[in-house]
Amino acid sequence: MVDERWLAGFRHTVGDFQRRQTGKGRAVSIKVRVESGCFHREHSPEAYKIIDARLRRPPEHAEIVEHESGPELLLYLAVTAGALSLAKSVVELVTEIFKARSAGIKKGDHPRDPLVLIVRRVDEKNEYREDVILRIGHTDKVDPGAIEEALNDSIRELLDKRDEGI
Repeated sequence: MVDERWLAGFRHTVGDFQRRQTGKGRAVSIKVRVESGCFHREHSPEAYKIIDARLRRPPEHAEIVEHESGPELLLYLAVTAGALSLAKSVVELVTEIFKARSAGIKKGDHPRDPLVLIVRRVDEKNEYREDVILRIGHTDKVDPGAIEEALNDSIRELLDKRDEGI
């Protein structure tokens, strides 16, 4: 069950982000969330040094939102030739966040709970849709190919043909 206050805030954030975009496309959220505890600057300063260095080159049509539970990427996925395209830079950024978490823990960051990768959005009927696609512990191998495949599969599923305009 989703908290209604949180959902109202999520709808507002995603809607505001989408209104600022141009061209034909859809806004989605890719969330890297810790299973338990926190994943933010106070408890993971080493990981955020790595993440901040990567964010000097953010993906196009993306905003990064910091939360206590982990970073969220708001993305505007352009429709090109009838298909949605996920930029390689997005996959690289998500992969780097997972790697940064592991590297930060090796240097003393706490806590050490696994991270989950979630794709979510509000559809054309203002309904919330979410897909938890991966769970990666700090000692697990981070596989960019698996992350890319899981993201693309989830995005295709969440942005299916029922979405208006696609």
